[in-house]
Order: sequence, then structure tokens, then C-alpha cells
Amino acid sequence: MSFLFAKRPKSSQDVIRNLCEQLHRLEGNQDKKKSFEEIAKYLQNLRIALCGTAEAEPHADQVSELSLQIYQSNVLLLLARNLRKLDFESRKDTGLIFSAMLRRQVASRYPTVDYMMGNINIFPLLICYYQYPESAFTAGTILRECSRHDILNQVLLETSQFWLFFELVQAPSFDIASDAFSTFKALLLTHKHRVAEFIYKNFDKFFSHFTVLLNSENYVTKRQSLKLLGEILLNRANYSVMTRYLASAENLKLMMILLRDKSKNIQFEAFHVFKLFVANPEKSPEVVEILRRNKSKLLTYLSVFHNDRKNDEQFNDERAFILKQIERL
Repeated sequence: MSFLFAKRPKSSQDVIRNLCEQLHRLEGNQDKKKSFEEIAKYLQNLRIALCGTAEAEPHADQVSELSLQIYQSNVLLLLARNLRKLDFESRKDTGLIFSAMLRRQVASRYPTVDYMMGNINIFPLLICYYQYPESAFTAGTILRECSRHDILNQVLLETSQFWLFFELVQAPSFDIASDAFSTFKALLLTHKHRVAEFIYKNFDKFFSHFTVLLNSENYVTKRQSLKLLGEILLNRANYSVMTRYLASAENLKLMMILLRDKSKNIQFEAFHVFKLFVANPEKSPEVVEILRRNKSKLLTYLSVFHNDRKNDEQFNDERAFILKQIERL
């Protein structure tokens, strides 16, 4: 008859209520060791209910009921607020819970997007968590999930903490810097038209920060930034940004310096931006003057530039085109 004394399984409402209580305890001065254990247990229950397991898919009705309770109890806000304090497994489960919630669609709506828009103070917190090794990767996972949604991506761009990314991508830790760059790239490439408006509106500030990355002494930072710059400028939505960037003599000078970088990979990425200056049919007088003044040197240098790429037809065609354009100056 031992089954008579077995504990009744906790309802989703109990799990949410108890999780909230333990998270509040974590913020106070109470027994944190017990809180960690309880939080880990409740988060595992939540994660399984929302994401399912390898053997079983989550139950739609249960997910719907659980999601409503999560919104009403502000669990997501509490988790974001206490992310740094959680242990490794709990942070991992938190990232999976946020991802599952952000991907949950009801008809044509994403309810969690509405919730996040009502709690936008979560975003500065998540960005700032990149400064701490224990919370950086979970924060990055959540931020990239948020960036999938146009309106959340816009909020992230508009928050003052967005500008921290120009420092975060240069973090001493390679892993954190790489993760931050992945998030930075997602924010700038996922929703092209909104991002184009943002960059154009903040043109001088954005590219003054970006130029610092292009001048970085860190090889990875410099190469990734150059590649990202090329993707931004070649984006059709960024046409106004591109024409403004290509009109600058200083930007051209920087690309010409990078064309001669000691790293062949940096040279190659710089070429893909440099070619835009040369191919631009509406070059500014300043840009034309620099190209004319350096015409002979450019022709000599580019005629043997990366000759080892004999099998790269696209590169060779582009180089031949650029050489012709420079000859005509």
C-alpha cells in the first residue's frame, strides 16, 4: 500500500509558483544552496514540459497552459534577473526555455514576443551579461533567438547597450568574443530593411566604432569585421548606406592599407570592399583623386594580387574588371 503515501506529482501551477519563490529567495539572503537545488529541479521540469524529450514530444495543451502561467508569473523576467546566480545546468535549461517560448506560435502571433516587448528591461540585462563568463553564452543564445523577431531585433538595436558589442567582440576570451560576434552579426544581418534604417540614422557613430574593429590588432576581429562590412554594404537594403560609405576618401584609404596587410586572408576580404569603391559608377571627386594618384601602384599590385587563386573564376573575373576600371581613370 506504499502507493497511498507516494507524493502527488506537482501541477504546472505548483512548479511555476515554487520556482518563483526560489528565485525570489535567491535574490534575498536566505539559504541559497537549497534554492539552487530546487531551482534546478523546477527548471528541468519546465524544460521537459516545453521541449519534450528524445522519446516524447511536448503536449500542446500542457504547453499552452504552462506558457500562460509563465507570462502571468513573470518567470522569464525573474530568470533573466538571476541568470548570473544560476548554476551551469540551470543556465543551460534557462536558455532552452527562452528559446522554446520565443519560437512558440499561436495562429500568426508569437505571444512571448509580446511579453518581451512589455519587459524590454530584459534586453540591457542580457547584453551586459556578456561581460561575465558564467552568463555570456546563455545570454548570447537568448539574444540570438530574440534577433529572429523583427520587432525585438529593433529594440535591441535601439537600446544604448547595443554599442557595447563593439567592445564585447574584442573580449580577451576567444570563446566569448566569438559568441558576441555571432550575436552582433545576427542583429545586423537578419532584418535587412530595419537595420538599414538604423545604420543610416546612426551612420557616423556606427562606422566610427566599426573602423576601430577594422584597425584591430586581433586577426580574428579584423577578418570577421571586414567580412561583415562586405555583407552589410552588399545588402541591397543598405544601398544608401553603401553609397555614403563609398564616398569617403578615408574609408578608401583604409581599404588600400588592408589590401597590403601581412595576412592574405585579410587582403582578400579587403579586396571585396575595395572593389566596391572602384566599381561605383558615381565615385566622389575625393575617391577618384586617390585612385588616380595611386593608379600605377594599384595596377602593379593588383596584377599579381593572389595569383595563387587560379581556380577561383569569380575572383579572377572581378580582379580583371577592377584592373580595367582603374586603367580607364
